[in-house]
Amino acid sequence: MTPRQPPEAAVLLLHGGRETGLGAPLPGPFNLPALRMRPFAQALGRAMAGGVLVRAVRYGHRGWNGSRADPLHDAVRALDELRRAAGEIPVVLVGHSMGGRAALHAAGHPLVRGVVGLAPWCPDGDPVEQLAGRDVVLVHSTRDRVTSPAASRTLTARARRAGARTCLVTVHGSDHAMLRRAPAWHRLTTALVTGLLGLSPLPGPVAEALRLPPGAPAEDGAVDADRLIPAARTAG
Repeated sequence: MTPRQPPEAAVLLLHGGRETGLGAPLPGPFNLPALRMRPFAQALGRAMAGGVLVRAVRYGHRGWNGSRADPLHDAVRALDELRRAAGEIPVVLVGHSMGGRAALHAAGHPLVRGVVGLAPWCPDGDPVEQLAGRDVVLVHSTRDRVTSPAASRTLTARARRAGARTCLVTVHGSDHAMLRRAPAWHRLTTALVTGLLGLSPLPGPVAEALRLPPGAPAEDGAVDADRLIPAARTAG
């Protein structure tokens, strides 16, 4: 039997959660935030070459829990385990809501090349220095009522000033759970991740936004999703 080769790159998925919650996530089909990420894992798995690992990060607790920042530590632990198993491979973190916040916080890990934040939770004052040298693309619905599209816009500008390459992609007519226009979310995320890993060209407007100078205003780095994935305009 031929021994399994270590991956050449990886994508780690971080699902959403709660502001507070020390209990363990619900198992299997009862863990709705984790279920929301399965179509993303499937779409990424279909698009990736065999040498790219797609894996979900497991949480020990359901919430962020203030200064404990529990999902951040889960993400770092998963990155450390991956580094021990596969070495210095490039990783893109894909996080939804609370998972987006965890991905942004964990981006300073040596393996992380970029972050794709889906409707991320971006409280005022969260650090951005760890994003220096990383590609950061945040994707937010204009109708999100759970996390703030304006906060995502602000974070992209703050992170750019701190040395990150950033872009905000706005999705019209969707929601926080990414259920409305779901195919657009899946296709867009796949295009972003494969582009950040260098497996395919990034959508042109995103690549342009990532090249903006540090002092560029937030609106210069904002892109309409329908410019990137025209075939995904139809609601799914």
